[in-house]
Amino acid sequence: MGLPARSGHPLAFTMGDAAGIGPELIVRLFAAGLPHPAVVYGDAGILRRTCQSLGLSQQLRIQALDSPGRGTVGNVIGVLNRWEPLPADLQVGKVNPAAGRGAYEYLCHAIDDAQANHLRAIVTAPLNKEAMRAAGVNFPGHTEILASRTGTRDYAMMLANDELRVLLVTIHIALADVPGAISIAAERTAIRLAQHACRQAGIPQPRIAVAGLNPHASENGAFGTEEARFILPAIEQAQAEGLLVSGPWPGDTVFMRARHGEFDIVVAQYHDQGLIPIKYLGLDEGVNVTVGLPFVRTSVDHGTAYDIAGRGVADPASLNAAMRLALRMTSDKSS
Repeated sequence: MGLPARSGHPLAFTMGDAAGIGPELIVRLFAAGLPHPAVVYGDAGILRRTCQSLGLSQQLRIQALDSPGRGTVGNVIGVLNRWEPLPADLQVGKVNPAAGRGAYEYLCHAIDDAQANHLRAIVTAPLNKEAMRAAGVNFPGHTEILASRTGTRDYAMMLANDELRVLLVTIHIALADVPGAISIAAERTAIRLAQHACRQAGIPQPRIAVAGLNPHASENGAFGTEEARFILPAIEQAQAEGLLVSGPWPGDTVFMRARHGEFDIVVAQYHDQGLIPIKYLGLDEGVNVTVGLPFVRTSVDHGTAYDIAGRGVADPASLNAAMRLALRMTSDKSS
């Protein structure tokens, strides 16, 4: 699972859905100054208009690029767009198929360049699933696009902030489908990826907690059998391999225990079980990491926020946190 050294390459940002807050987040982040050369996969016209609307046209300059090269620094936002320009009259705050398709294309082009070892890491601004569907792109989210485009079979979504790390066994599926998606193999993969993610973060022997699926982790079979049939056997197999993993622990207390320092990461069974504790601690510092890819990808832990798009009030804190984590994960020490 080792990754090639990339610290000398530019950091890539994908603009996400142009009708959302992604362009504003990126412009504000560049205006504050970046610690490493970067390139934006997005639309130069949209970013130029965003600079104007935020009163930053005199401070920042948009420069179209043909390749990521070494990226740009200082007051220049280098923009790479191999897709068609977006409409000049694109309305913010509304679902737009052109914006949805653009967000998909920007991500795919960044993935291809990262695969070719031209990028240090990818940091993604939010896309909108409804806009992508309207454009005929039928992926439930970033994670699945990344896995499909890279041919990655074993991958997982991890959410992290300064207090908690959570990795998911299942991601974007209906709650009714979660029990059928749980297996010993799926649990083993999630545990292994949790170990990998923590080691990338500089934790040599991570303490991994696995949450149960059912209330009270089934209480010895009183509330379900998934813990005994799938989760516990996977934990025991991982323990036999030398991993410091324990559980299954009740989902209503394991995250608090991890936050208090008992565990380094929690393996959660389904989307909301893992994301609610992270998001309850605040969206500003939450970072989404796709674990298992051949490169590092981090993202904001929030959506396109159509309700505030274009108003000039979007906070780039989560994008900043995602950038900082991507740089730490790809430092020479980590690689």
